[in-house]
Amino acid sequence: MLLKSTTRHIQIYTAEIQNDELVENDQLLTIDVDPDNEFNWTEAALKKVYQKFDELVEAANGEDLTEYNLRRIGSDLEHFLRSLLQSGEISYNLNSRVLNYSMGLPRVAAE
Repeated sequence: MLLKSTTRHIQIYTAEIQNDELVENDQLLTIDVDPDNEFNWTEAALKKVYQKFDELVEAANGEDLTEYNLRRIGSDLEHFLRSLLQSGEISYNLNSRVLNYSMGLPRVAAE
């Protein structure tokens, strides 16, 4: 059975991508970070998200694979994204179709 956790900026599935489609695989977790392109990403910031994801999955090793546990990982990653935004490692994409500032109002540098 396909399990998933979808938060505003993180989507986790028990699936793998084959021919641009999700194929159920209960032995593999696939993550989609910021599917609406709400943020501007650097390779370093994105790598940090994937590393944090790996840490959270490893910490949950041995627990049952449930939607609740996936949701907990997704929520922890949402908090991590907020910390990246607050530290300036990522920023809002002002050209995004989604401009709801879900992680807080953007900072504007004083002149």
